[in-house]
Amino acid sequence: MTGLRPPDPALLDQLAAVLGPQGFVTERALIAPWLTDWRERYHGETVALLAPNSVEQVEAIVRLAAAARVAIVPQGGNTGTVAGATPPADGSALLLSLRRMNRIRSISAQDNAAIAEAGVVLSDLHYAAAAIGRRFPLSLAAKGSATIGGLVSTNAGGTQVLRFGPMRALVLGIEAVLADGSRFDGLATLRKDNRGYDLRQLLTGAEGTLGIVTAAAVRLVPAIGSRAVAWAGLPSPQDALTLLRRLEERTGDAVESFELVPASALALVLANIPGARPPLTPACPWNVLIEAVGSEGGPDPAEGLAACLASAIGEGLVLDAMIAASEAQAEALWRLRESISEAEKIDGPSLKHDISVPVSEMPAFLEREGTRIEAAFPGSRIIAFGHLGDGNIHFNLLPPEAAERSAWIDAHGEAASALVHDLVAQAGGSLSAEHGIGQAKLAEFVRLTDPVRLAALGAIKRALDPQGIMNPGKLVPLASDGKGQ
Repeated sequence: MTGLRPPDPALLDQLAAVLGPQGFVTERALIAPWLTDWRERYHGETVALLAPNSVEQVEAIVRLAAAARVAIVPQGGNTGTVAGATPPADGSALLLSLRRMNRIRSISAQDNAAIAEAGVVLSDLHYAAAAIGRRFPLSLAAKGSATIGGLVSTNAGGTQVLRFGPMRALVLGIEAVLADGSRFDGLATLRKDNRGYDLRQLLTGAEGTLGIVTAAAVRLVPAIGSRAVAWAGLPSPQDALTLLRRLEERTGDAVESFELVPASALALVLANIPGARPPLTPACPWNVLIEAVGSEGGPDPAEGLAACLASAIGEGLVLDAMIAASEAQAEALWRLRESISEAEKIDGPSLKHDISVPVSEMPAFLEREGTRIEAAFPGSRIIAFGHLGDGNIHFNLLPPEAAERSAWIDAHGEAASALVHDLVAQAGGSLSAEHGIGQAKLAEFVRLTDPVRLAALGAIKRALDPQGIMNPGKLVPLASDGKGQ
């Protein structure tokens, strides 16, 4: 951040004139909720929250900030888990909220595409797609507050990556304001475009460090004709992976979600989420939530799913299973899975790790390394859940039950997370599968990342943001050559 300055009164007056009273907020009570990350571990400050309602206003903001050498931190729904949208604690940056830019500019069943502004909430895009007989095939627990701009900027994953890939695979085009205030207009919904470097992909997952995403063109797919949701209990993660491969062989692309839930995670949900009920009795050591879908007029996915589960139970691969008999029951099963993070938060502080390893290595990793970590930190408990089919697991470490959690994390958290990340690296994995780097993982990212990759990231950052005003302190480490980010 070499050479950056705090915003002065002259700049603030200019921004107020551009944005008007609805878009220029300095009242502390209105800003305060947006100064803390979702996990409430990082706390920032800012003298003003900027809330533009058009791309033209974003352009004007960035031009003024660039001229004044003032940093900008873009923010969507503020549901990220790595503090990537939290401003610095010294109040030196302006916080730019995209939530007022919430229009769906176009949506087409013929193109199987929608153009949504950065502030569009994910669930609103789901509803808009459903209204034309289509769907946007990315969903996650925070769908009621996560925004399209944030999903693009973090390359979000979710529960349907198994079939459709992460956000990167669903973005057809991007509109973004770059660090000099110019607009990159790349919203064409082209499936093929070979005009050199793919700036759309460069901006996806950049966490606002190269420019501010103001809109995205995204891919839609046909609406679901029918679906079947099942909960199965299994002896081990390896059995779960075996079941997934068998389902794929017998049902083709029907299986869209395959979520691993250990007994410990389910117990947290049952203890902390009102109305939650166990799907199977007695409890099983490991569970999977499965969703299979069928097209309109196609085969009923429930038949293939039921036949496969019955066969697996007969062989002892699956201990017990149930298929939802109604939409209400299906949603209740999904709530069990989607409430795990909330239940953990209610239960108390923990160390959260969003990791990925090769899919074939994941079952052994969970059992071998989980035991190793718990042995290294006696009394600690691993809760590992999530997207087994794409090798992405939320590998969380809970302090000992008798410990004061915050104090234990202060004393042991850094070493425990370092051990987790070391083991992931040894397995050829990543310390960030779908949540990004932000500021929470920056030091570990630098420690474990190939210097060639780091140098390339720094070179791209300096080329597109030479002053370092775009979300400084996130994703890209400070350069050692004195040039800043």
